[in-house]
Amino acid sequence: METEFWQRDIELMSRADLEAFQLGCLKKTLKLAAHSPFYSNILTESVIDSIRTLDDIRRLPLVDKQTLRDNFPYGFLAKPMTEIVRLHSSSGTTGTPTVVFHTQHDLDLWANMTARSAFMAGARPDDVFQNIMGYGLFTGGLGFHYGMEKLGALVIPSAAGNSKRQIWFMQTFGTTVCHILPSYSMRLLSFFPECGIRPKDLKLRIFFIGAEPHSDALRRQIEEAFGVQAFNSYGLSEMCGPGLAFECRERNNGMHLWEDQYLMEIIDPATGEVLPDGEEGELVLTSLQREAMPLIRYRTHDLTRIIPEPCPCGRTHRRIARFKGRSDDMLIINGVNIFPQQIEKAVMSVPEIGAHYIIEVSKENLLDRIHVKVEVNPNSFSGSLDQMDGIRRKVIDALKTELGVNPRVDLVAPNSLPEQEGKAKRVFDLREKDYL
Repeated sequence: METEFWQRDIELMSRADLEAFQLGCLKKTLKLAAHSPFYSNILTESVIDSIRTLDDIRRLPLVDKQTLRDNFPYGFLAKPMTEIVRLHSSSGTTGTPTVVFHTQHDLDLWANMTARSAFMAGARPDDVFQNIMGYGLFTGGLGFHYGMEKLGALVIPSAAGNSKRQIWFMQTFGTTVCHILPSYSMRLLSFFPECGIRPKDLKLRIFFIGAEPHSDALRRQIEEAFGVQAFNSYGLSEMCGPGLAFECRERNNGMHLWEDQYLMEIIDPATGEVLPDGEEGELVLTSLQREAMPLIRYRTHDLTRIIPEPCPCGRTHRRIARFKGRSDDMLIINGVNIFPQQIEKAVMSVPEIGAHYIIEVSKENLLDRIHVKVEVNPNSFSGSLDQMDGIRRKVIDALKTELGVNPRVDLVAPNSLPEQEGKAKRVFDLREKDYL
């Protein structure tokens, strides 16, 4: 089993061979995508024939989530319904959802890619894997579920919520690996005293964290609290889900994006111009082996850069750096561009602060104001008023240093902010009376 997921022929492929493989897959993908209603008028035979190098893909139009919504529900479907075995969908809380279809071939590739990613991070067939993620239309739960089964691990599909039950499963069955939201992992900590055990008394050794933006400071908090190594994973449902890119054992050096499955570009989000390796911009992806719904030059809106230097692990698939944020999540505060992850980075730099916070943006006297509400960790909350004010000043100073603006900060009791199912809702822009 170990040999199966240390796929040397793929993971160590020379750049020349890998790019030749990508070009062959790209040509097949373009011919397949031409069968979909959306691409049928774009990918004519002459257009497809004109794509002779990987760089030639820049001639093709960019698409994004709105394009998918405009062609809902079957506009991007490239295979007959008789071959479609599953769909996943966004919540659609702000309008028409985005729906993604899969053939069995697509699901098998996805499971293999997730298994490859988990093995790269250190998971093995003798692990007990607890999947503390939502199942159903959300891709996170099922994506890792089938990947870890393919790897050969024992899978506990515990899903999200019911925190005391999660701890019982960990203790009873000796869970060693978890897939968990960063925000929920810190919420889970508060239930251990009620269960009469400490996280480090368990057999936990690896956490796969992702699905929501988080800072490296929060990752370190998770690792220290649980006594684990936490690995960043990246995915988006439009391309399949988790497992698209993953950290290797050389952590903090970016995530390997599986280039046998996806062609990546970094563009200037304002102009669409393709940027060279090393420059920060928006990640654009093209699927190379998906059947049901191939996407060409899909704008993820995730801001990162390609790390051009070779990874010490030896894998040749290039890495993407930790995400700065999303181009569509950027807040403009009195003309200053601010990303929510910058706020988290500053807040998490204060040791007395817990992992939960919310950001409210409002108008006061025609000026934008940031209001950050942060939980104090239990060990620090019992201090005097002077001590609390000192902590608040630390948070304000950290935010001013990071952002260059003067925010309002309120400290609140541990576990007092609203608990949410699924991804944490951090930002509320009251200027527009809408959630970002």
